[in-house]
Amino acid sequence: METGIKGTQELVVSKETSAKAVGSGLLDVFATPSMIALMEKTASESVQSYLEEGQGTVGTKIDISHVAATPLGMKVTCNTQLVEVDRRKLVFKVEAYDQKGLIGEGTHERFIIESEPFQQKADAKNDM
Repeated sequence: METGIKGTQELVVSKETSAKAVGSGLLDVFATPSMIALMEKTASESVQSYLEEGQGTVGTKIDISHVAATPLGMKVTCNTQLVEVDRRKLVFKVEAYDQKGLIGEGTHERFIIESEPFQQKADAKNDM
């Protein structure tokens, strides 16, 4: 996998993605956790087709600034770009925009994993 891979996703801010609904605040504006989820989804899906069968990625680090509020009903666009590949570590530049401009930006780190063993290890925690 090489740097430069880009991803784009869009959504319309809804009650379900609002700060009030997800518990991160009391207002009907796009929630920071919802923005981060969109950023993670965009990054993850952008590289999925470059992985080998049975592999996936998991988010391990995020450093984001949420710089502007977005009201219900407004479209948000997330753009990601893979800027660093270090063996299994992938680092993305992430940005989110509403129809008036930049609302969030930063970096997001993901690791390439073997999906089945990873899931089994996580599930084994229930047996302890």
